[in-house]
Amino acid sequence: MPISSEWMPWLVGLGLNSLLAAIAWVLPKKLLTPAGIFHAWALGVILFGTLGWRGYVVMVVYFLVGSAVTRIGKQRKEEAGIAEKRSGARGPENVWGSALTATLCALSIYALGSAGTATTKVIIVLLALGYVASIATKLADTTATEIGKAYGRRTFLITNFQPVPAGTEGAVSLEGTLAGLLGAALIATLGWAVRLIAPIEIPMCIAAAFIATNLESLIGATLQSKYRWLTNEMVNIVNTFLGAIAAVAIAGAYYFLAHQLA
Repeated sequence: MPISSEWMPWLVGLGLNSLLAAIAWVLPKKLLTPAGIFHAWALGVILFGTLGWRGYVVMVVYFLVGSAVTRIGKQRKEEAGIAEKRSGARGPENVWGSALTATLCALSIYALGSAGTATTKVIIVLLALGYVASIATKLADTTATEIGKAYGRRTFLITNFQPVPAGTEGAVSLEGTLAGLLGAALIATLGWAVRLIAPIEIPMCIAAAFIATNLESLIGATLQSKYRWLTNEMVNIVNTFLGAIAAVAIAGAYYFLAHQLA
């Protein structure tokens, strides 16, 4: 019995991610914990099944670049006691802290895919933008944090711009901020290259990532120490959600004004 084309992306995702999970399991340098490998496998299957190779590639590039950035200046960060735990190996909490917002966008696009109304098509376009923007935001956050901890010459608390040690919750640096913008630009440009977003939406993603990353720093400086449930992973979920919402809001305002002026 022939396999329905509807199920083909899921089967390809299942096979591809099973192969990659097996490779990750035997690699001497672990990018993921054992549990992290399983959860990344599940995430990969979902993304390939819902968005195909385009959405999958964007997430894989985020993961590879984010993992590489975590290892920049590793010795210096370890000596200062601000390096990532487990030598940067990602666990389930890291997988979903980074990708929950993107996964919800992907599942929503898949659920709406069979509907062909004009309104539904607009929603799908905005959800695709939210998907790319959430990943751009996370890479901006990761890059800004890791580069700032390793090479930030002057680190300031975002609430009052008073100098603080690198690695302080809510701390920002010029070097980290610039690196974060580059990280966001990388993902946004890739999102356009694989035809998930339009060219005009590249700067929207970068702006949204900048806004969300600074809001995350503000949350870290003011709220995170007050609430035990507000873990780094929970803040990451909030961060990526804010990035997606900011991008959709910017796009909505832009397209509304463009329509009014047309």
